[in-house]
Amino acid sequence: MAESINKKALAEALAEKFEITKKAAGEYVDALFDEIKSELVKGNRVEISGFGRFLVKERAARTGYNPQTKEPIAVPASKAPSFRPAKALKDAVKQEA
Repeated sequence: MAESINKKALAEALAEKFEITKKAAGEYVDALFDEIKSELVKGNRVEISGFGRFLVKERAARTGYNPQTKEPIAVPASKAPSFRPAKALKDAVKQEA
């Protein structure tokens, strides 16, 4: 199974790569994620060349069913964040597999 990386580990990797403090690297990572989140909240897309794009998908209202009682329930419309990887990212992942 593949390992996972969190914000702290990402900041540590950036600090080592760019020879900056871990605190500064953590602030850069937080600022990047905050900016992406801010743009998505506004309804904008965030496109990062060679990596992918973050966007907000709109889900239409629909009728769902309670699995226990089988009664229909109204599910309201909603919005959800989404990510679409760029071809370069897909190709890079395929090569590593």
